[in-house]
Amino acid sequence: MKIMITGAEGMLGQDLVKVLSLQHEVVSSDIETLDTTHLEDTIKTISNVKPEVVIHCAAYTDVDECESNLDQAYKVNAQGTRNVAVACDKNGASLVYISTDYVFDGEKPYPYYEYDFTNPLSVYGKTKLAGELYVRDMLNQFYIVRTSWLYGLNGPNFVKSMLRLSKEMDMIPVVDDQIGSPTYTLDLARALSQLIEKPAYGIYHITNNEYCSWYTFAQDIFNLTGKDVQINPVKTEEFPRPAPRPKNSILRNYNWEMEGFEPLRSYIEALKDYLKSINLN
Repeated sequence: MKIMITGAEGMLGQDLVKVLSLQHEVVSSDIETLDTTHLEDTIKTISNVKPEVVIHCAAYTDVDECESNLDQAYKVNAQGTRNVAVACDKNGASLVYISTDYVFDGEKPYPYYEYDFTNPLSVYGKTKLAGELYVRDMLNQFYIVRTSWLYGLNGPNFVKSMLRLSKEMDMIPVVDDQIGSPTYTLDLARALSQLIEKPAYGIYHITNNEYCSWYTFAQDIFNLTGKDVQINPVKTEEFPRPAPRPKNSILRNYNWEMEGFEPLRSYIEALKDYLKSINLN
């Protein structure tokens, strides 16, 4: 299968290239080779590649910056996604759109199903949802994949931040009233490699199994690395950020399970493997 990946330089994109190249012909693109905010260029580039599947990872993902850069966030996350959808439609390619837990407001006391009502709180969440709507309105062959709390080998993430802060601070404040499922990008990439083999189009939640708070996740990181670090649980209100975060980001991987796919491993098992793969010095 010929697969094109946008945003291939990102954390998930790099793992997708690594995983999918084992079995498929993969064409990578990044902002230097394809700016998806330009419609004509996007159509031309994807038409030249002629992929069977496009995995659209390119996005404006700085959640806080999005709050003060609405136009750019909308241009990248919404219009950019529309442009990729137009190109896929013209070329008969299916589209995998990587979306987010931020399309929900986090007020539900239980895990979110794929069919639950969306109500994003932030500019990032709103523009990612706008991208979802473009995909749903314009295509028949699509997979919208919502995921959460990503970390991986390539690029900054919470795990790396905690390990860095452990060397710089005597006490680290960590929010304890936001819950979700930390998801290893390598596990997500492997799941996507399974998903695209089956024309079971629709909306999917794909995360590592089980969930925790950011505070608990920090505890797990330091326990597994044997670091004696003092962390202080704080409430969201004590740690103000420009963009509001959903307090409940747990995504029930319901459609994934209903299609007969095996649940992803627990976030703890994934974290153990991840920590073995990075330089802890």
